[in-house]
Amino acid sequence: MLLTAFGGFMSLIFLGMLVLAVVALVMAGLARDDAYRAANKQSKMFWLIILGVTVAVNLLVPIVFLQIAGLIATIVFFVDVRPALRQVSGGGGGRRGGSSSDGPYGPYNGGR
Repeated sequence: MLLTAFGGFMSLIFLGMLVLAVVALVMAGLARDDAYRAANKQSKMFWLIILGVTVAVNLLVPIVFLQIAGLIATIVFFVDVRPALRQVSGGGGGRRGGSSSDGPYGPYNGGR
């Protein structure tokens, strides 16, 4: 009983790792190639290969050591590369519809 529950829990963990890797691969593919150079990160092709291999390992060769290495690469992409790409591409506050004079707490009115 306990072993079956543990197996189901591990299956959910591995599924989550696969989903994260697929999302990272899609995000890496959608970013512009010149944004990687401007952010001083590895090339777009490098990240597509690394994340593509991670997805393939998670799908085809479920070896825990390789899956953990792929998870580390995915985490590095999410916490280091993606924020740098968003900063270079101007993707920080574009969704809120603010103007160029907006500060972190609202519009700046010039001290009036």
